[in-house]
Amino acid sequence: MKIDLHIHTTYSDGMLSPEEIVDTAVGCNLDVIALTDHDNVLSYQIACDYLKKNNINLEIISGVEINTIYKNYEVHILGYFMDKNNNDFIKMIDFQQKARIEQTHQIIDLLAKKQGIKIKFEDVQKLVAPKGSIGRPHIARAITNSGGTANVMEAYAKFINNSSDVYVERKTVSPHDAVEVISEAGGIPVFAHPIDVDIADDLTRELVSYGLRGIEAYHRKHSPAAVEHFSTLAEQYGLIVTGGSDFHAPSMNHGTILMGKNFVPDWIYDKLIIEKKRIDLA
Repeated sequence: MKIDLHIHTTYSDGMLSPEEIVDTAVGCNLDVIALTDHDNVLSYQIACDYLKKNNINLEIISGVEINTIYKNYEVHILGYFMDKNNNDFIKMIDFQQKARIEQTHQIIDLLAKKQGIKIKFEDVQKLVAPKGSIGRPHIARAITNSGGTANVMEAYAKFINNSSDVYVERKTVSPHDAVEVISEAGGIPVFAHPIDVDIADDLTRELVSYGLRGIEAYHRKHSPAAVEHFSTLAEQYGLIVTGGSDFHAPSMNHGTILMGKNFVPDWIYDKLIIEKKRIDLA
């Protein structure tokens, strides 16, 4: 079995539509994927409808990646199998979406006032699928499209970073809240790519008391030593291990698709299913 439990679509900062993700996953001989867009779950039903319409043999897990900021760290919490109609989950998603829109308007205003770069909110909004999650990549692309920079990397370097005089930090829920809400919605909350967070070990201990059930040990950023470290940490706290490519777009550097290319043991899927059954019976 070949699995990838961390994939993004055009409903956040991915470059492929849900339908294109399905086709690509089939082309990569994947058996199970999870769609984990930032702060929304809109791509799941679209992908499932496409599967059914075209009689495609692929399992899709409903997922999400909640972006949080904690002690100046970007902490991402993955969620799997949660009830998308749970009131608290809906409120959390709504809060995150409104915060993204507010941040974008603030950055657009500062770009005009301090840098003379004039873009409209609609210029950013059109770069993401309808009602999808606007983020840094879309703002950077809009700046570049307006002629404000020569390319997206320059836009990031000048304007879309924490030290820029036009950058505004987004308001977010805490990772503790994200874990608790996903857990209360019957889902499996997982600490995503913990290698990015220097305080990951201590934060994991904190999040366990809020309902954390897993750690993403297998990730394209993780060296074998990191995989071993976070797998050991998971064992220490009785957590399951997950993994995925964190796919956003075809890799120009490697000339191939990164989806499903990093090794994720198939037993991870089995553990995830067992955990979901345990939650449903609790």
